[in-house]
Amino acid sequence: MRFGAKIATQLSVFAENKPGRMAKICYTLGQMGVNIYSMSIHDTVDHSIVRFVVDNPTKALILLEEDGLYIMTHKVVMVNIGNEVGNLGEISSLLARADDNIEYAYCTATELQESAMLVVKTKDAERTLDILSEAE
Repeated sequence: MRFGAKIATQLSVFAENKPGRMAKICYTLGQMGVNIYSMSIHDTVDHSIVRFVVDNPTKALILLEEDGLYIMTHKVVMVNIGNEVGNLGEISSLLARADDNIEYAYCTATELQESAMLVVKTKDAERTLDILSEAE
């Protein structure tokens, strides 16, 4: 399997779960020139955890903290994979054989895309990147 992978900084933002909150966050980042590469929202009763990978995590962190939001940062691995049957299973199996647990992941693609971007959170992003790089 051919894929590219790199380590990125993910921002986990704790935000109120109410209409307009995501619009404000995304608008603020966009107006200040921060490009959002990926986003995943997980809701709870009153709050959401919004996971972002952006082109300038330091700038995004400062902007969102200025807005009064609580943010955690994590290293994740972004994996560009072919949009083909079995590729997610192959990557998952590769990491499992190396005893590298996927804590969470998110990915998207449509039939119109030749590739997908998989964001993977593991205990050690450097090790995960090494495992994936050796498999090339």
